[in-house]
Amino acid sequence: MNRRQILAAASGCAAALSTQQTLRGDAPAPLVAGQIGIGHAHAAGKMEAMRNLPGLWRVAGLVVPSGEAGRADHAAYGGLERLGEDELLALPDLSMVAVETAVESSCATAERCIAAGKHVHLDKPGALGLEEFRRMRLAAESAGLTVQMGYMLRYNPAFELLFRAVEEGWLGEITEIDASMGKLADPATRRKLAALPGGGMFELACHLVDIVVTLLGRPEKVVPFSTPVGDDGVQDNQAAVLVYPKATAVVRCNHADPFGGPRRRFSVAGTAGVLEILPLESGRVRLSLTGDRGGYKKGLQDLHLEVPKGRYDGEFIDLAKVLRGEKKLAWDAAHDIAVFESVLQASGQRT
Repeated sequence: MNRRQILAAASGCAAALSTQQTLRGDAPAPLVAGQIGIGHAHAAGKMEAMRNLPGLWRVAGLVVPSGEAGRADHAAYGGLERLGEDELLALPDLSMVAVETAVESSCATAERCIAAGKHVHLDKPGALGLEEFRRMRLAAESAGLTVQMGYMLRYNPAFELLFRAVEEGWLGEITEIDASMGKLADPATRRKLAALPGGGMFELACHLVDIVVTLLGRPEKVVPFSTPVGDDGVQDNQAAVLVYPKATAVVRCNHADPFGGPRRRFSVAGTAGVLEILPLESGRVRLSLTGDRGGYKKGLQDLHLEVPKGRYDGEFIDLAKVLRGEKKLAWDAAHDIAVFESVLQASGQRT
């Protein structure tokens, strides 16, 4: 898919994400899913999303890898059968596996699921190294299997509006992007970040890089910066400039920011308009246009879009449609590989 096709498909997700449509009496039987891992920060939330969509998914079991840190007693896992990985992958009706391990083992786990013929929901960033990530994504594509990366901003209504605005040319030619995703990291989070060479930019701001690459494609160059605040060796204050022929995107990740949550933002400026999202997942949008576009008027307008209660529901509603053959996933292997390479570069790692 080219960039325009990706934007068109992504901006069309909102219309396709009606939960009511999935609960009709004539709907097909739920797809069978399993989850491997509880070590990822989103693990319990992803399980809740699948179990909150019984018209789409039936969760057959949970695999808790030996020694993996996480809350195995979380209410999201209540009543689920605990299986070994081989047991889960051997289930004849299993369609998809959500891989929610710690990042250190996520790619190898996804590869085993793909080798077993299963589709995969793989939480971000998906791997530690580029070659293993590329190998896994191309193996899935070669086998005709879907890998959906766990970038939830793709399905946020404000970002779906942004995709539409860019695809339909409301903003003109994009000249700049400014984005930030930070928080105040507690000691446990800092210890986890210390184990990752790319620090917070790699683990958290990958969400922002995914959106930048969705909008502008692979950058010509990425220039990383790291100015740590703490004295424990953690890269807790990072920025990167993604360079394009006629645009620059500045991405920041600050884990020493006590107001990081409400300051999370994504702003896109073009020759004909500006779209600003602040806070990041709030549905609050400031749209400024040089002329009437797409039903919105010339000038500045503040929008408050309704955000679904389930943070991750959109991912699994869309994935069900893909696996049932109703649509194609908007983000393909080439895109995911470009994102991962850009994330590594933005966090100062070699590719």
